Amino acid sequence: MTHHKAVLAETCKAWLPLAVTIVILTGLVAVAVQQNYRMSANDPQIQIAEDVATAINNGSATPDAIVSPTPTTDIASSLSAFVTVFNATNTPIGSSVSLNGKLPTLPSGVFDYVKLHGEDRFTWQPQPGTRIAAVVTQYSGPSSGYVLAGRSLRDIEVREGQLNLMSLVAGLLALILTFLIYWWNTKKLPHHQHHEEAKEETKAE
Repeated sequence: MTHHKAVLAETCKAWLPLAVTIVILTGLVAVAVQQNYRMSANDPQIQIAEDVATAINNGSATPDAIVSPTPTTDIASSLSAFVTVFNATNTPIGSSVSLNGKLPTLPSGVFDYVKLHGEDRFTWQPQPGTRIAAVVTQYSGPSSGYVLAGRSLRDIEVREGQLNLMSLVAGLLALILTFLIYWWNTKKLPHHQHHEEAKEETKAE
């Protein structure tokens, strides 16, 4: 084995555990930040849904007075939080947004879950290319039903894309810099040390 090959082999041998650690830590940090982005996307909707449900429960507002039955804003074009109110039969009675010209509807499984647990927080895709951070809660009083508060994830997805790119660049830079440092330190070792190591590897083979 030549001197240069011995240096490269020793560098890779010493650097590989650190490289694996860098890859794992970079991935874990990216996933953790993405989860924080997604969870924080629910915060306004949680407050809105609970406030609307409380207002109906207290009798200070009626379900059909919360939002219009004829919304003019399409769900795909708005980044603002919106509200949709459903009656006890899961039928929408008003909404601040429309879905293809109609009031938004939800899968029946969502209402079944809310009946059992009181609230549901999930990512809803009402149509291709439109993803919503949704929160559904119940209301009761003179009438009962459900409140959906939602917000587009478009801006969050842009941030996630930027985060993935930054994580990739940072991880690659860390790998390259640490490899060069290991290579430089290995290269400075006495030549006879590499020679002895190469002989040992040859004997082992």
